[in-house]
Amino acid sequence: MKHSDSDDWDGYREGRFVDDVPRVVLASRVYLPEPNAASFRLAALVDSLSEQQVAVDVVTSIPSRRFRESPVASDARISRWPVLRDRQGNVRGYVQYASFDAPLFFRLIWRRADVFISEPPPTTGLVVAAVSLLRRKPYVYYAADIMTSGAEAVGAPAAVVRVLRWIESTVVRRAHSVLAVSPEVANRVVALGADPDRVRNVGHGIDTSVFSPFGSEPQSAAPLYFVYTGTMSEVHTPQVLIRGFAQISEEFPELTLRFYGQGVLREEMERLADQLVAGRVEFHGLIPATQTARIIRGAVAAMVSLTPGIGYDFAHPTKAYAAVSCGVPVLFAGPDDFGRIVDAHDLGVAGPHDADAVATAMRRLLKEHFEGVSAGKRSARAQWAERNVSLRDVGARAAREVIQAAQRTGGSIV
Repeated sequence: MKHSDSDDWDGYREGRFVDDVPRVVLASRVYLPEPNAASFRLAALVDSLSEQQVAVDVVTSIPSRRFRESPVASDARISRWPVLRDRQGNVRGYVQYASFDAPLFFRLIWRRADVFISEPPPTTGLVVAAVSLLRRKPYVYYAADIMTSGAEAVGAPAAVVRVLRWIESTVVRRAHSVLAVSPEVANRVVALGADPDRVRNVGHGIDTSVFSPFGSEPQSAAPLYFVYTGTMSEVHTPQVLIRGFAQISEEFPELTLRFYGQGVLREEMERLADQLVAGRVEFHGLIPATQTARIIRGAVAAMVSLTPGIGYDFAHPTKAYAAVSCGVPVLFAGPDDFGRIVDAHDLGVAGPHDADAVATAMRRLLKEHFEGVSAGKRSARAQWAERNVSLRDVGARAAREVIQAAQRTGGSIV
């Protein structure tokens, strides 16, 4: 259902179509065209809702400067507001979150809605919960992450962790439904106090129409490289990948590492690369999803790391699914939880978060690359992704939960 016609939209806002379509308001600090997991996941939800003739209003921020000119194809009305960002352009950190959350209450309170949806952080969820209470409408919390675990992982002060736990617990307990991206996240949501009957595991996905084995690959004079895409933070500590590479760099003088993304550890990683393998590691910023897919398709493997023992062993890294969807093997350095998935489905090579293990995995993946073994498995990997982690399917499952919440308020589904 398109809302490009201003007269139709005005009629919808004035309530003339109240009995025809349900109304959903989604609040998120980030949305397309910014290329990150949250944006893609929420866009899939919005697309699925639109296919079911649901009117969607996305309340978000003005995107980072480098993406402001990028078009967004959507049936939803997107309302944007300025927000503080860190030096790398992220809405990441308590001050940045507050800059979005503070005006959010006033942006939401007068909007017509049958149901609200909130994306983390839980401070945003708390604002949505307050609006939901005052408007007597339900809200759905999309638990893509457990922020309390993240605060503990980075060593936040105990008082901060306690406050964040109270906020997150309040948000999930009061939600009509909580959408979890994995069974592990669902279990943690229940541990925070959510009613198990209201928690739904909708899965973790990737846009298989963009991240696919079909399409161009980068042309380069030195095309032998491993690639890392996404955030570089304490949750990932991807320095281990550089240390592992340093052990084999002389054996493969044409091999390079490429990092695309940003994060608090990027500068530290750049210094480490200069010390250990000067000139052999490239760092780039965020790039659009289509370019990311192109870079992944040309790689020997996609590197993925996850710091063990800090409360994030349960995570399913989206960057790994992006690689598999392109048919490219994953080099995973991290806890066994996700490592078992990599091994069980032959998605690449998994090992501990250790430089020696990374070096061993790189040698094995290079051997499979040179022998053509990896190329022979490309189609099977992509098919596994289509069957198991298609973002289209995730969006459809999430949309069903949101529609059920809307139906309980009397919003009719066409």
